[in-house]
Amino acid sequence: MKKIVIVFVMVFLIAAPLLMLAQAPPHPNNGTAPVHGTNGPVGGGAPISHGVALLIGMAAAYGMRKLYYTRKNMETKE
Repeated sequence: MKKIVIVFVMVFLIAAPLLMLAQAPPHPNNGTAPVHGTNGPVGGGAPISHGVALLIGMAAAYGMRKLYYTRKNMETKE
């Protein structure tokens, strides 16, 4: 009996994402005509280039710090 329940739960967990559908986001301006050029993308037109550059820079600095401390610890252990 326990195996049947486990099989049923596994089948449900595998099939559930196939049966569930997400709703699309609303159209900007509710589908009306653009008013003075405000029919932009959902979420605005915020640039992400500076954030991506900051994220890459911080990740590089973190990696270099970890590399420095790893090498420093290896030298002290020898």
